[in-house]
Amino acid sequence: MAYIEMKHSYKRYQVGESEIVANNDINFAIEKGELVIILGSSGAGKSTVLNILGGMDTNDEGQVIIDGKDISGYSAKELTTYRRNDVGFVFQFYNLVPNLTAKENVELASEIVADARDATETLADVGLEKRINNFPAQLSGGEQQRVSIARAVAKNPKLLLCDEPTGALDYQTGKQVLKILQNMSRKEGATVIIVTHNSALAPIADRVIHMHDARVSSIELNSHPQDIDTLEY
Repeated sequence: MAYIEMKHSYKRYQVGESEIVANNDINFAIEKGELVIILGSSGAGKSTVLNILGGMDTNDEGQVIIDGKDISGYSAKELTTYRRNDVGFVFQFYNLVPNLTAKENVELASEIVADARDATETLADVGLEKRINNFPAQLSGGEQQRVSIARAVAKNPKLLLCDEPTGALDYQTGKQVLKILQNMSRKEGATVIIVTHNSALAPIADRVIHMHDARVSSIELNSHPQDIDTLEY
C-alpha cells in the first residue's frame, strides 16, 4: 500500500444556489519520502487537495489514507491531533509571529509535539544559524520563509505540505527554498508535497500530479529528478 492514497475524493461547496465542485473524483498515490508537485492553474483544485491532506478541510466523499489510516472519517478532535502531530505546513506568506525571534518561532513546534527537533539546529539546517535572535521584521522575505520551513520541519512531521512556497520570493531565493525542500525529501526521508502553478518546477519532483478543472488530468514519474541547482526557470 502506498504511503498516501486519495481514492475517489470529492469536495463540493455551496455558493448561493450554485454548487461548486472543487475536487471531482480525485485519485492518486504517493510513496513515503517522495517530493511531489501538484501542478495546475488557479482554480484547478490543487489547494483544496492540500487542505484535505493536511486535515484543514474534509472531503465529502471518498478515502484519504495517510500511513494506513483513513483520515476522511476523523472527527474534528482527531483532525486537530493529526494536524498537530503529523503535518508541517509552509505557506506562500510566512505566518510568523512578529514579536517572537526566529528561534522562538521555531520553538513553537516544541509546544505542540513531544519529540520536536532542536530549534537552533533546525535553523542552522536552513542556513540561519546567525539569525536566530532576529525578529521577522529584521529578516528578508527568503529568510522569513526559511524560518517558516524550519518551524514546520521542527515538528518532525510525517508530511510536509507547501502551498506556493516560493510565490513571494525572487528567483535566487526561491531556488534556495526549493533546495531545502528537496534535501528534506532526499536526505531526511520526509514526504514533501508542493502545490504550484509553475510548470518549470516539475523536473525536480519524483512525482508530478497535474490538475485541471478540479480533476487529476495526468500523473508523471521522474526516475531521475533534476537537482534544483541545475534548474533554470
